[in-house]
Amino acid sequence: MLRRPIPLAILIGLASWLLFLIRLAVPHQPVFDETHYVPAARIMATLAEPANIEHPLLAKELMAISIRLFGDTSFGWRFMSTLAGAATVVAVFAILQLMIGRVRSSLFGAVLTLLGFTVYVQARIAMLDTFMLAFLIAGIAVIAWGMRRGGWGRWTLGAALLGAAVACKWGAAPYVAFAAIAFVALKREDTKRWPGIAIIPGVAVLGAVSVATYFATFAPAFFYANQPMTLVRLIPWQLEMYTRQTSPLPPHTYQSNWWTWPLMIRPIWYLYEPADGAQRGILLIGNPVVMWGGLGALAACVWGWIKTGSPRLFAAAGLWLGSVAIWAVIPKSLGFYYYYYPSSVFIVIAIIVAFDHWRDRLTHWDEAFVAAALVLAIYFFPVLSAQALPDAGAFRQWTWFDSWI
Repeated sequence: MLRRPIPLAILIGLASWLLFLIRLAVPHQPVFDETHYVPAARIMATLAEPANIEHPLLAKELMAISIRLFGDTSFGWRFMSTLAGAATVVAVFAILQLMIGRVRSSLFGAVLTLLGFTVYVQARIAMLDTFMLAFLIAGIAVIAWGMRRGGWGRWTLGAALLGAAVACKWGAAPYVAFAAIAFVALKREDTKRWPGIAIIPGVAVLGAVSVATYFATFAPAFFYANQPMTLVRLIPWQLEMYTRQTSPLPPHTYQSNWWTWPLMIRPIWYLYEPADGAQRGILLIGNPVVMWGGLGALAACVWGWIKTGSPRLFAAAGLWLGSVAIWAVIPKSLGFYYYYYPSSVFIVIAIIVAFDHWRDRLTHWDEAFVAAALVLAIYFFPVLSAQALPDAGAFRQWTWFDSWI
């Protein structure tokens, strides 16, 4: 199995999905931003009228399909998120396999993605970011695949996936530009990359397909019973979305600045209250081994790239650096730790690439790293999975710092 990446990727995706499904319905009440997106998905399921118009439609459309399939229950709200989470884990495996070509390293990357906490938590809640990252990282994987194999089919599919990510949440839009810049730079450096695709047509198709995919996801809005979308209103709607997303918001208990996210200064309690007959909590936080240890791996990747010029090290560090830099310039009045969600996955890629690059010096270090991450995953599991807690003060066991409360 370890010599056959495709069957292993399928097994990893299935195992991840089954893990996310366990006790998915608990708690049976809306959690954190589900209070915004579940009502919007309910309305979308009936095509009654516009709702939650500050964000694009695709993620809410997927939630609406889930509600239609499984009912307006907590399981129905969250089911599609489990598929998105599993797709994210598989995409990390695929990206590492394409970058490194060693199944063992790719497997460790998939395991660390699961043990990093954020994917597990986001795969079990009905939020837009879960879907955005699934499409985004799948698009990155397909574009990376096409770098070796070429062909307009892979390039077009990658562009469509990036467009779908933007159709879930605008936070993915800068990655379309990143993909274009990386394509031009890497193609100029070596014309054998993305064989059969020239620079100008490639950029044109990337832009056209991603934009077309984005606007195609607005098709259901044309069938609203009240205030249906029209072609004339399509662009003004985007302007209204921009106005709403950039409007000042009142202070929030869990707001935080972008530079605090890598340090995990202010994680978020998605839930901490009595629910389903017991005190329960869901803490969105990264695994300290992965998130803090990953910062060292990022520094190593940057240092190694400066010393050797390795494109692999640059790509591993660049994914994370770009994902964080976005939030330094995006005009948002409030920030939250869950905006770090893509970065919390990209940091795993940097960890695995660093371990692989220096594997002769770091024999068995990757195994020890995964083992340490597993220990903390077991320790934090009760407040990642909404387990019943002994009392209202139980949070003190997992809040190492006052800012985590």
